[in-house]
Amino acid sequence: MNNDIFDDPATTREAILAATYRSLQRHGYADLTIQKIGDELEQSPSLIYHHYEDKDALVLACLEYLLDHFEGELGRGPIEDPRKRLEGLLDWGFGTGMSDEWQAFMQTVLELRVQAIHDPAYRDHFTRSDRVFTESIASIIRAGVESGEFRECEPAVVAERLQLLFFGRLLRLASTADDLEEWAVDVQSEVQQYLETRVYA
Repeated sequence: MNNDIFDDPATTREAILAATYRSLQRHGYADLTIQKIGDELEQSPSLIYHHYEDKDALVLACLEYLLDHFEGELGRGPIEDPRKRLEGLLDWGFGTGMSDEWQAFMQTVLELRVQAIHDPAYRDHFTRSDRVFTESIASIIRAGVESGEFRECEPAVVAERLQLLFFGRLLRLASTADDLEEWAVDVQSEVQQYLETRVYA
């Protein structure tokens, strides 16, 4: 997933969501305002208020749009090469496949997760998001087990573990001043070792 999602918005709504996505990258959630989104959109904030009640309604709509895109991309077509599909996903999550822009946005997603502690709408979104990510990974693993390419294992358990490692890695990278480049590479190596010894046949 990357900025290509919003390269060519087809409607006013998509243009507003694209401006929200870019503004979240640039400002984060705490400093985000409808005015800043309007500036990014090069339109009056009144246009945004015509479509969305407030900042949180807009941010949630943006998150839902991205999640729907992710779910559609992963669910497209049969899983003919489970290992290739899984490693492509993990390269995005743990390796070099995530662009700097998308990584900046994912750090903002961590910031937004804090809102879920007190806001039921955010909690509902991230509950759905976690289920989508976990099931997407689990479906790849199930396909690998069925084809004999993966060992017999519990796909949901493996998927939950990979998701936990992904968010734990992202949280530490986003919230510490230490230079963790070497550590991040070590985490990627450990993930690969786990798959080689516990998942891949």
